[in-house]
Amino acid sequence: MFRLEVLRAEHDRKAFSSGVEPLDRYFREQATQDIRRRVSACYVAVDTATAVIAGYYTLAAGGVPLAEMPPQMAKRLPRYASVPVVRMGRLAVDHHYRRKKLGAALLWDAVLRASRSEIAAFALVVDAKDDTAAAFYQHHGFVVLDEGQRRWILPLANVTDKKNNPRNSSWP
Repeated sequence: MFRLEVLRAEHDRKAFSSGVEPLDRYFREQATQDIRRRVSACYVAVDTATAVIAGYYTLAAGGVPLAEMPPQMAKRLPRYASVPVVRMGRLAVDHHYRRKKLGAALLWDAVLRASRSEIAAFALVVDAKDDTAAAFYQHHGFVVLDEGQRRWILPLANVTDKKNNPRNSSWP
């Protein structure tokens, strides 16, 4: 079992290892600075039995130029220069907790947080670091925003009324 909570100073990040050095280094060395500067928020999944951090993700406010939106989405949006979005900058699971669907649970938590925010945002945008990550986001209902940059998008209106797991056949 896991608790999802905001990253705090008392969380021990030293032992976290996802196997992706840039993600691990960011979590150990940069995450608290970004939180302090209010440029991102970081959420952690803590193993309730051991208090070990099993995974984390970050969220930040952002925008996507309307001209870069997929045409089927853009036609339903107001003609502002930029569309407000929530960006999930990082998502990582410690190698000891792989194959437990924790990545999907963290993604779903990010989607729910973004959709419940009092600050309006049209979508959650993610960057897939490789083809495996891209397949993961596609599996969870995201659509390509920018193939060249591996950016994916999920309109939050698709999930605001959903109470079930994103794997539910009706999602998105």
